[in-house]
Amino acid sequence: MNKLMLAGAIAALPFLSYAELNVIADLGGQSAAPFYEGINAEPQPQQQSIQPDYSEGSVLPVATPELTPGIIEPRALKLPGIGALFLVGDDAQSQEWLSRNAELLSRRGAVGMVVNVSSSTSLQQLSQVAPALQLAPVSGSDLARRLKLEHYPVLITEHSLSQQVSAQ
Repeated sequence: MNKLMLAGAIAALPFLSYAELNVIADLGGQSAAPFYEGINAEPQPQQQSIQPDYSEGSVLPVATPELTPGIIEPRALKLPGIGALFLVGDDAQSQEWLSRNAELLSRRGAVGMVVNVSSSTSLQQLSQVAPALQLAPVSGSDLARRLKLEHYPVLITEHSLSQQVSAQ
């Protein structure tokens, strides 16, 4: 009887070695993969690494058809955790608004989305108007739809949406 059990166990060994692992918990930490690299290592064909271009110029021009320069009615919002975010374009109204409010926006730690900008030159002109502010060329389509927003320039905070910028 013992020989029969031993023969059955030996016959089952090849199947046991190919069993899948079940992850019970992943508590973080460092991967153990580097320790196993030499085991059953197969040569990999050389692949050329293609680095995506995330430079400013690669995203320009940026157009947000839902948003145009204009006047907005201030309104209350409930957006906890959003901080201070402002939307501008490369138009004259946005440049004037940014110039007039740059210091207050900087004091609030506001970050700017340039939602309509045609070129690197236009973006640089905006940056020169307010060098202390962070400006990123980004589509504002999703934000415009969610906030039912049609015009800019505008400051968006946790509590309000307005073209008037106050110290707090």
